[in-house]
Amino acid sequence: MHDDIFTNLSDPSDLSDLSRLSLNQMTTKPWSVREAVEGCVCAGIPSIGLWRDKVAETGLQESARLVRDAGLKVSSLCRGGWFCAASARERQERLDDNRRAIEEAATLGTETLVLVCGPAADRDLPAARAYVEESISILLPYAQEHGVKLGIEPLHPMYVGDRSVIVSLGEANRLVQRLAHPGIGVIIDAYHVWWDPELEEQVAAAGGHILGFHVCDWLVPTPDMLNGRGMMGDGVIDLRRLRRLVETAGYSGPIEVEIFNQALWELPGMEVLHLMSERYKQCV
Repeated sequence: MHDDIFTNLSDPSDLSDLSRLSLNQMTTKPWSVREAVEGCVCAGIPSIGLWRDKVAETGLQESARLVRDAGLKVSSLCRGGWFCAASARERQERLDDNRRAIEEAATLGTETLVLVCGPAADRDLPAARAYVEESISILLPYAQEHGVKLGIEPLHPMYVGDRSVIVSLGEANRLVQRLAHPGIGVIIDAYHVWWDPELEEQVAAAGGHILGFHVCDWLVPTPDMLNGRGMMGDGVIDLRRLRRLVETAGYSGPIEVEIFNQALWELPGMEVLHLMSERYKQCV
């Protein structure tokens, strides 16, 4: 791909079905920021969700320029969080890193920093959850100062030991309610919440503070705990129902396709984007 691709956008009226679609960069993990931006332009995808490691590889200012010149919206930056640590020094370092993430989100022009809250540093889950809340409360004024909102993404319970102590939408909602700040909300990811018997009630309870909606599918059997997400339509999640619930709760923002899947990463990136776009229209 070349720089002149930015001048070859299709008529936006032809992209009406994709007007809310966003490529989360993890779906095309081998691609750099430049390649992902150019791929979005080619495929008529108007938004992109960036990851900090990819932005760091390209450079923050250059990443911001590429997105801006392409006319794309940055739907979110992932990730902040990962708060708990064994020592006071490490905990401070993680707070400082979250402040840098907030600054990066502001530079990239997104209002949403996704928080994956991280595991406990020991076996004390209640203490870890309390510290997550404390950390977010410390960061909220800094985020507000930079025009960035913090989106708590509850993960599936299978990740409580190694990725997040916040493992249900109800738990995330209650955390948001206790913090009672306009700069905090939740990210609803289909992969993490689809199983919840309280899903309808908790999505409704999230109304007014939904900061993002991510989609993929749950494969049966699940080939890998981390990198086994499926393309929409290949699994068992009722994505149309979940989208209706989220929209009924008032969310009308970008819908990010976020798929961790080694088999997809081995395909040509444009093939992934075309399949993603078709399945989005068919299944989401």
